[in-house]
Amino acid sequence: MKRQTIITILLALVAVAGLAKTKTAEVKADSLLLFVQAGDSCMQQYNTFEALKYYQEAYAIAKKRSQHLTLEQPDLPLDKFDDLPEEKQDEIIEHLKKSADNSSVVNCMVQMKFANCHYKRGNYREAADLLKLVPEDSLSHDAFRQLCFSYQKQGDNDSFIYWASQLNYRYPMDGEVVANLILAHVKAQQPQNGIIHGLIYSQRDSTNILVNRALADAWFVNRDFTAAGKLYNRLLEQGDSTFNTLYSAGMCYSQIEELEQAYHYLQLAFLISGMQHYGCAYRLGVVCIDTKRYPEGLGYLDLAKQLMRPDTTIMKAITLSQGEGYYLTQHYEEAVTAWKEHLAYNPTSIATYYNIANAYAYLLKDGKQAESYYRQFLDLARKEEKPTDKLKEMIKSAKDMIKDFDLNRKLSQQNNQ
Repeated sequence: MKRQTIITILLALVAVAGLAKTKTAEVKADSLLLFVQAGDSCMQQYNTFEALKYYQEAYAIAKKRSQHLTLEQPDLPLDKFDDLPEEKQDEIIEHLKKSADNSSVVNCMVQMKFANCHYKRGNYREAADLLKLVPEDSLSHDAFRQLCFSYQKQGDNDSFIYWASQLNYRYPMDGEVVANLILAHVKAQQPQNGIIHGLIYSQRDSTNILVNRALADAWFVNRDFTAAGKLYNRLLEQGDSTFNTLYSAGMCYSQIEELEQAYHYLQLAFLISGMQHYGCAYRLGVVCIDTKRYPEGLGYLDLAKQLMRPDTTIMKAITLSQGEGYYLTQHYEEAVTAWKEHLAYNPTSIATYYNIANAYAYLLKDGKQAESYYRQFLDLARKEEKPTDKLKEMIKSAKDMIKDFDLNRKLSQQNNQ
């Protein structure tokens, strides 16, 4: 590449990305620096609220300078550049390189501090938008990590995989990033890619618990239960007796038919869960049945059924609202179905029996079902010691409907004789 081309490129880079220095010879306080220092001081006090204001001002100044100020350039027409001695050409090029580098460093420094403040405040979108504009070779390790994890925290798995892969290439021994990269590939249904990252890392460090957990999970999802089981065993030897490790180890052993080992680890996992994990109870019950521990297995399976039942309070509200929604949109059969389900969670709901009875009587024209639910309604309503005026009206209406049903039944019998 000709030297004239090189200098043209450098001049363009400086004009676009540089933060120019002032030409004045007097020593003046740099407003940009003052805002950055004020922001840094706030960050040292964990005051991100005030720091954000100062970094915002610093960033605005940096951006304005980048757009409007130009570097002091040699007063030399480019068409005369090639006529200069080679030594002078090198001097000019080196001067421009340093100016461009200094300009870029200041700009990147402000952006990274600004992004760090956003990251600490949970504004991950803004942090990522700032950091992705910084050249990768100018990103500090912490800033690069924040760029990656900003995408992860936003749920953007594909972007996290891309940036974490770039970070992993630059810092291959960052175990936390490797572990999260493995799990991201698992989430993307590409466990084999995660395994590759994990194996490369493990060639230098096979003791990192975070990486071993993620790699074991990747082997498990990839259905290599033998490899996964070995890693879970290594984790247990390292003292990693968390629920996930014990549960996954038990699952691995159950898959390869080593049921006694599976029973041992699943039992420990279930105890650690406070006997609240229905999946573990179910798996433990199956293993117990397969190992002829029948009473114990049936007990675990029964407990799994109980744990799988939805929260009664929530289901009461859901089914009641469903019934109302279907009724108001004239889907009466669906409304009755929802109300019946509501009674399974709230069997003493007097009004629900009444609503079902009315729907059968007036809308679905099913007198038999209507009479049944009116009678169930009355059985509950009579137990109310202090019925409200509204309930009294409902009781009277229900009794009248039952009288009508009885009368119609008698008339029908007489006509058939």
